[in-house]
Amino acid sequence: MKRKFHLAVLGALAAAAVGSAYAAKSEENDALAVAGAKIGMTQAVSAAEQHAGGRASHAEYERHKGQWVYDVEVVNGTKVTDVKVDPASGKVIAATEDKTDHDDGHDQAD
Repeated sequence: MKRKFHLAVLGALAAAAVGSAYAAKSEENDALAVAGAKIGMTQAVSAAEQHAGGRASHAEYERHKGQWVYDVEVVNGTKVTDVKVDPASGKVIAATEDKTDHDDGHDQAD
């Protein structure tokens, strides 16, 4: 049940991000690139979770080495895996263990 809720929340967030991106006038907005993806954020998260055997904690659509990918962080116990998913096929194209959290800004709450 929690997984379905988690995926629904990620899907809703992705839809909101895409919807608000279309409202923007600038062609410079990277969020608009997700419109070219053949699979959705929910499918990418599912593929990443299956590959890493855990639960997604963060997902985004970004440019990596010149190509667009879904970048999903998956937590399995104390291990965090950074999983790249191809937006055209839905296949995992890379997975590496994330040693440090570069997004946390060294805050005390973690």
